Amino acid sequence: MTATILPVDFDRDTGPHFQSARAGKLLYRRCKSCDRGVHVPTQFCGGCGSSDTEWRESTGRGTLYSWTTVMHQVNPAYPVPYTIVVVALDESPDVRLIGSMAGEVSLKAGQPMKAWFDDTSHSTGLPQWRPV
Repeated sequence: MTATILPVDFDRDTGPHFQSARAGKLLYRRCKSCDRGVHVPTQFCGGCGSSDTEWRESTGRGTLYSWTTVMHQVNPAYPVPYTIVVVALDESPDVRLIGSMAGEVSLKAGQPMKAWFDDTSHSTGLPQWRPV
């Protein structure tokens, strides 16, 4: 049996992101002082240094920022080919989230994307993306 690598939802900084994904919601962190997106979520804003941040719910829509297709298998849990995507959130383009898609997918920079939630395990949710 091949083990799949799963995110943890008990981490102080990133836990709420994955806990919300389990419930089918996409959360991201935002600085209340300068209104900058804070991702990867941390205790302090990388822009102004404030610790006054909050979780906000995303619409789950974004724009394809970048992608690459993996053709060489590194982990047996992830058969090739698969495509890794980087998506900028529509409501906060400074927040870019990563996902993967099975196969070699035909994509174009700037195309609209929509989040969906992979429930690979019952203990966590994993935000993923697909073209709209």
